[in-house]
Amino acid sequence: MRVYETPLTDEVLHRLIAFSADWEAEKSCHGYRKNERSDIENNRIFLAEEQGKVVGYLFGCAGTSQNASSIMPDGTPFFEIEELYVIPEMRSKGIGRALFGYAEEMLRKEGVPFLMLSTATKNHRAILHFYIDEMGMDFWSARLFKKL
Repeated sequence: MRVYETPLTDEVLHRLIAFSADWEAEKSCHGYRKNERSDIENNRIFLAEEQGKVVGYLFGCAGTSQNASSIMPDGTPFFEIEELYVIPEMRSKGIGRALFGYAEEMLRKEGVPFLMLSTATKNHRAILHFYIDEMGMDFWSARLFKKL
């Protein structure tokens, strides 16, 4: 497997939008919709390839904390993962872990002290296991709902 950072080209954009359409069709995340160019532009993009075929991606952007003083002082730089996606037939093979790990390694080398993300998955047990138990993230907050 090869994991790398890539610039946003028309080919990469087309591929990410197609993957996001597949993700939307899965209906695995509350409110997820297919990406448009504006959702992807100005993000750092990381791809995973298996035998020359792109099988997953991670993209996100840098920010500076505001009103997050319970975990970091205001003005602290961070990187927020916007999306991490692996095609269904390649899941549970370490690709998401490799994408996350590669991005984490690059950001650590650049001196970024925090990595953050939010998720709207319907399978909260699996996603919390992945990010907390396997990737070593800490839990910060949750937004829950109950339909009445």
